[in-house]
Amino acid sequence: MNQLLDEYASSHQNKTNKKIHYIAVPVIFWTITAMLWVVKLPYVENLAVVMTVLVSLYYLAKDLKIAIQMIVFCIFCLLLDAFLEKQGLPLLVIGVVLFVIAWIFQFIGHKIEGKKPSFFKDLQFLLIGPAWIVKELFSK
Repeated sequence: MNQLLDEYASSHQNKTNKKIHYIAVPVIFWTITAMLWVVKLPYVENLAVVMTVLVSLYYLAKDLKIAIQMIVFCIFCLLLDAFLEKQGLPLLVIGVVLFVIAWIFQFIGHKIEGKKPSFFKDLQFLLIGPAWIVKELFSK
């Protein structure tokens, strides 16, 4: 996991790009849970719960400390989804709009950085990005 985090960090050195990522990556992660929350399934609440379990297993296979931190973040996302749904807000619409806006900012950040997003090299970095953010925030 440390090697993946170091590789991810190498394309996130610019302060402006980092600040953009500190906001956009958690927003993107949350919007995915929000969009999946509306897909109801039998026997489990919805597809967001299934995704959270699978993502948590991925992180557990990589690093226990980061896995625990990411599981806490995942639970927060799911609680936010449940809260917004109970408020009658259009979770899917909010999720799609914020997803697109956050990705636009991500690409602006990488333009400033002068490096392509890491996931162009390996899709695994779509899961490493949130872990990198969590590690950065919890280590400060």
